[in-house]
Amino acid sequence: MTQTAAITPPADTTPRTGTKASGLLLAIILVGQFLAILNVNIVNVATPTIEADLHSSGAGLQMIVAGYTIVYAVLLITGARVGDLFGYRNAFLGGLALFTVTTLGAGLAPSTGWLVAFRLLQGAGAAMMMPQVLTLIQRNYHGQARGRAIGLWSLVISGGIVVGQALGGILLGIGAGWRIVFLVLVPIGLLLLAAGFKVLPADEGGGRAGLDPWGLATLSAAVLLLVVPMVLGREFGWPLWGWISMALSVVMFAVFVRIERWVTARGGRPLVNARVLRAPGMRPGLAILLLGPATWGAFLFTSALHLQGDLHLTPLASGMMLVPCALAFGLVGLFWPRLPAPLQRPLVPFGYVVAAPAYLGLGLAAGGGLPYAVMSALVGAGLGVQVAVTNMATEQVDGEFAADASGALLTVMQLGQVIGVSTVGTLFISLSQGHGTVSASLMSSIAMAALAVLAGLSSIFLVRRRVPARA
Repeated sequence: MTQTAAITPPADTTPRTGTKASGLLLAIILVGQFLAILNVNIVNVATPTIEADLHSSGAGLQMIVAGYTIVYAVLLITGARVGDLFGYRNAFLGGLALFTVTTLGAGLAPSTGWLVAFRLLQGAGAAMMMPQVLTLIQRNYHGQARGRAIGLWSLVISGGIVVGQALGGILLGIGAGWRIVFLVLVPIGLLLLAAGFKVLPADEGGGRAGLDPWGLATLSAAVLLLVVPMVLGREFGWPLWGWISMALSVVMFAVFVRIERWVTARGGRPLVNARVLRAPGMRPGLAILLLGPATWGAFLFTSALHLQGDLHLTPLASGMMLVPCALAFGLVGLFWPRLPAPLQRPLVPFGYVVAAPAYLGLGLAAGGGLPYAVMSALVGAGLGVQVAVTNMATEQVDGEFAADASGALLTVMQLGQVIGVSTVGTLFISLSQGHGTVSASLMSSIAMAALAVLAGLSSIFLVRRRVPARA
């Protein structure tokens, strides 16, 4: 039976758990997600100190920063399936435990090699933990409660990015050294583990089949072949091996699709079930969640270079300049379910109508100050509709396939950010070398506006369909 979460919910909008601990449940899983997102960005500002202390090479520093993202992107769908097989509570706590232990290891790492190894394992822990967050929300909340929970989920994603940059600047500014950016997260992880064992509801997962090893191998290879050159290619001058790798990723994605059809025909459980992709809203939702996060990732990357480069702001001041953007993003995500039902679906394309010119405004307000902060807030408000996209894309996915949908959406969002950073980021760096970051900021803003327009056009296909009434 199809589990349909209509935009206009029935009177009963309480979490399915029906317990007083439901709010604490949400807090635990969202703080765990916050730690994983925070860890992507808090390390960036510490790289000069790491280089000086560990005598790291350029390639070593790249892997310290990018290794986490690469492993995380490759294993997201696998992490979703692990929860489906062994229980979402077990997968979340297992991923959190691995993340916490390896974060401690990273903080105590005696060399670059050890730090890279712990960063890779951190990415694996995050990939096991993160898909369970959206799945647990889907399974335990519905109606307006689900919309609010997804709004908080999205706020944590945006907030973790900004807080990561600011917190890293604060910790390094007080002279605590680079190790503190890891060690400060360890007691939080331990506290979450203790609370999670008591609060998270026991479940046995919904999986009745194995991990689909052939699908897992081909999808992992396809994502790896795509992500590695995109993450590292810019630093190496886009070598030939990178282009070959990306071309091979297309081949591997095609092989993956054939294997999944073969598994389905034999009555097995594919890694990504075609029924998930055929659910109304999933395909346009995936397109939007590729393009929208591409603009978001590109914006955060280029703004940090511009604010700290041409405008000479400290990492802390640079992070604070983005606070209006994160707040606007989160507020839109939190309050869209409270709008009248006829306005909720049109909100999505309208958001990109706001975001596209706001990106252009950022290019024109490259001098910083209040105009830049206002434009960044408008960008955040426009992209805040991605919370609604997530809800609409999954509202008619069978509950049995909640983990599959979570893994697919998170993987696409992560790939979108990587693509945005690698393409628009390369454009920004290339132009800034000859014309300064003000000119580069304008041209990259035009590219981000174009991506926002494409996301808005894709959203029309999402919002124009009718949603059947909830049974």
